[in-house]
Amino acid sequence: MQSKKSYLSAILFTLITISCFAQQRAENPFIKHMYTADPSAHVWDDGRLYVYPSHDVAPARGCDLMDGYHVFSTDDMITWKDHGEILHSRDVKWGRPEGGFMWAPDCAYKGGKYYFYYPHPSGSEWNKTWKIGVAVSDYPDKGFKDKGYMKGVGGFAMIDPSIFIDDDGVGYFYYGGGGKCAAGKLKENMMDIDGVLKLQEGLADFHEAPWVFKYKDLYYLIHSDNASPLNNMVYATSKNPLGSWKNGGVFMNEVGCETTHGSVVKYKDQWYMFYHNQALSNEGNLRSICFDKLFFNEDGTIQKVIQTK
Repeated sequence: MQSKKSYLSAILFTLITISCFAQQRAENPFIKHMYTADPSAHVWDDGRLYVYPSHDVAPARGCDLMDGYHVFSTDDMITWKDHGEILHSRDVKWGRPEGGFMWAPDCAYKGGKYYFYYPHPSGSEWNKTWKIGVAVSDYPDKGFKDKGYMKGVGGFAMIDPSIFIDDDGVGYFYYGGGGKCAAGKLKENMMDIDGVLKLQEGLADFHEAPWVFKYKDLYYLIHSDNASPLNNMVYATSKNPLGSWKNGGVFMNEVGCETTHGSVVKYKDQWYMFYHNQALSNEGNLRSICFDKLFFNEDGTIQKVIQTK
């Protein structure tokens, strides 16, 4: 009898142990009730990790109908809260009359305000009229009001805004598409470029989706490449936030759909890579956001990210 009890206890302990390990993080994709892509991840002062993705509209009808943005957050990497929609194309008075085309966004915090950056065309000829809009709020998950678009920024295929705030509080703006990446220092108002935008040098096979972060004394710029038919994620490093950059190569292979777009963030002493795939839909216009751990080698190079389910 005692032996049977011991056996059952051992089984129960094993099941509890397995369950605990399984609950250390959410499974991928971690948002399943709607389709999302292009995740920008940030950790704000409240200790939560926030993700700002784009929204793929179901059923799949094309990326021209991407219409708005939700915000998701977590404090344990297991349970994610949908804070609801924070901005829609109908809120953009200066935008394309037909709406849609609310593509990959980003968010930044400075001086008690949250600044939400998003690409959107100002005219019906969408790819020739890209602008970078800015919405501002006192909160990371609600209350965003559109403040117009950045002056002198935009043009043909120039999308995917990304903001990096350096250790000294200075903000930098990055964006790009069609094989061209440009960046510049931001003024204190977070809407104007201080000086001129500079084409970023040294990037290998740049396609789109720039994202900049800092690890130790190095700046890292990740981006998608032009591999066909499916893009990979590449990284480059620099001693300066505006380059020039040294190519580090592919650090994450293609994700199963044509596009790839991601962000890197440190949360509770662990680095993560956020990205999207089409695992839930098997359709490239219905993507879903994921995350996996990211590790550095001693020399600062990035190890290959292992995509998990």
